[in-house]
Amino acid sequence: MNAPGAFGPALFTDLYQLTMMQGYFASGLHTQDATFDLSYRRNPYRGGYAVWAGLEPALEYLSGLRFGEADLAYLDSLGLFRPDFLAALRDWRFTARVTAFPEGSVVFPHEPLLTVRGPLWEAQLVETALLNVLNFQTLIATKAARCLSAAQAGVHGGEIVEFGARRAQGPDGALGAARAAVIGGASGTSNVEAAARYGLRATGTHAHAWVESFPDELSAFRAYAALYPDATTLLLDTFDTLRSGLPNALTVARELRAAGHELRGVRLDSGDLAYLSAQVRSALDGAGFPDVQIIASNDLSEFVIQSVIQGGGRIDVYGIGTQLATGGGDGGGALGGVYKLVALGGQDRMKLTGDPAKTSVPGTKRVWRARDGAGQYALDVVAGQDEAAPQPGGRVSDPANPLRSRRIPDGLDWSDPRVTVMDAGQRTRPPGSLPELQARAHTELAALPDGTRRLLNPHAYHVSLSAELQGRRDALIASLRDRHGL
Repeated sequence: MNAPGAFGPALFTDLYQLTMMQGYFASGLHTQDATFDLSYRRNPYRGGYAVWAGLEPALEYLSGLRFGEADLAYLDSLGLFRPDFLAALRDWRFTARVTAFPEGSVVFPHEPLLTVRGPLWEAQLVETALLNVLNFQTLIATKAARCLSAAQAGVHGGEIVEFGARRAQGPDGALGAARAAVIGGASGTSNVEAAARYGLRATGTHAHAWVESFPDELSAFRAYAALYPDATTLLLDTFDTLRSGLPNALTVARELRAAGHELRGVRLDSGDLAYLSAQVRSALDGAGFPDVQIIASNDLSEFVIQSVIQGGGRIDVYGIGTQLATGGGDGGGALGGVYKLVALGGQDRMKLTGDPAKTSVPGTKRVWRARDGAGQYALDVVAGQDEAAPQPGGRVSDPANPLRSRRIPDGLDWSDPRVTVMDAGQRTRPPGSLPELQARAHTELAALPDGTRRLLNPHAYHVSLSAELQGRRDALIASLRDRHGL
């Protein structure tokens, strides 16, 4: 519930959504049954998949969506909106049906990740907020999954934690990034507000400023260990990692053990992480501290992690900041999801454009996902809502290039992974916990073909259109071209 005089989430939208809403209302079109699909065209980071995230915040937004008095007063002040339209907004509520992949699922380009079906003006308004939340959190969850995949590729394994609050795009971005990173596989976050809000593990060490605030490094380490004898992780590189930080950390480790405690970890934040971590690991093991973890930070990404491991690094925990919280890296920055009208009043609708890859797929749809005999995901087929599962030998086509087609192989087990998550504007199931969503993502990623999980030049997972749906699309394209003289 909004505080008195506060603007509510209804205004978190682009202006043209509201001007179109009024146009629909004035034209008597606002209650028409409309269907919109949310999808994206290219996998982020030039990868082979995305991890679907942000659904729970999106549903929370839809559940509480309404226009408060402050919202209406502001809209009135713009001089664009008629009194009868503003009066109608006073009792406006979201009453549509929402169908989506469960959060934590692996998803691919050109398939409807989320579908909104309901009155036209309702489905239109929510476009901006849905894209904002789902684009961003899916981008971050995918980055986390890629970083964890890189970390666990080495023989010694490894985990990742989210360290990106200071580089995120504002407080809301930092909170959403921490949540999404955990869905993608992060085991904790340095962001205390995110940990409190989402029930995450709060994690952290200390800064160089701590060491610089004491007469010498050893005094700083001892002071920290005295305060947190069972939770001490020491930053080694304030002066020199191997000649100063490491010897002083070993001294404190021995002192802690003598007092009945154990040093938890050491952190590396600069230099050649592969070389330094191997040297530190050797020294710790040789001194009798094999359980002390080595944490690394310093502008990490999946490719830096991969390089560290290939260079013989011995890092246990990767604290990933900028690249994770901002979705940075080649092919990152934004997911590029789109939200398109695909049916209105029971009739197919589509965007017709000169770029075939951007031509939308009309009609209400379902997604059929196939597993092979080994339980691995094999391909997805987007079909009409009432179509049965694909049959062996049937031909399906590439959504971005209908000239590319293939036949359905034998031996596949089909299921429709999407579920109804809202009906008549009401939630149909309780929200999943973040550990549950993380576990789903882990299971789904494990079901991908190995080549699809590859970080560089991955195998393209096939998403196809059924022959019937492609036929409807072709017929509508021909009809639109005739109608508009194209």
